[in-house]
Amino acid sequence: MNQAVFYLAQANIARMRSALDSTLMEGFVSRLEAVNAAAENSPGFVWRLQTEQGDATAIRVFDDERILFNLSVWQDLESLRRYVYQGTHLEPLKLRDQWFEKMKRPHQVLWWVPAGHRPDTGEARERLDRLAEKGPTADAFDFGHPFPSTSSATPVRAGV
Repeated sequence: MNQAVFYLAQANIARMRSALDSTLMEGFVSRLEAVNAAAENSPGFVWRLQTEQGDATAIRVFDDERILFNLSVWQDLESLRRYVYQGTHLEPLKLRDQWFEKMKRPHQVLWWVPAGHRPDTGEARERLDRLAEKGPTADAFDFGHPFPSTSSATPVRAGV
């Protein structure tokens, strides 16, 4: 019997303290290219949402123009964890309070998707909302409360 393969999707949001083109955000913007390249060159990286400019800073999923949105897919939780907490990504992660406000809702969500599935912004927002409403479940969790990949992992469409 052929067992389905699942990958880990992640979405995160951050509310900028100022406009992206402001002096305050220069340190963040100057690191974007290196951070995105590090992701793409990381073991376990599968895919990331991006515009023709090579990042997702122009993509707006919320009405608030200052909320940045990021979405990617990884082979497994450990690959994503290594990328987030080691190497090139770690320095800007430690400096995030300089550029971003503390959020009152979950700012990151993880969920399993069938290999080959590319989640869209609607699906990711649904998962963020689900985590905010219900807390960590197999359908929407975080690093602190991970769930294993299961054969029940299916894409969820917004409003479902």
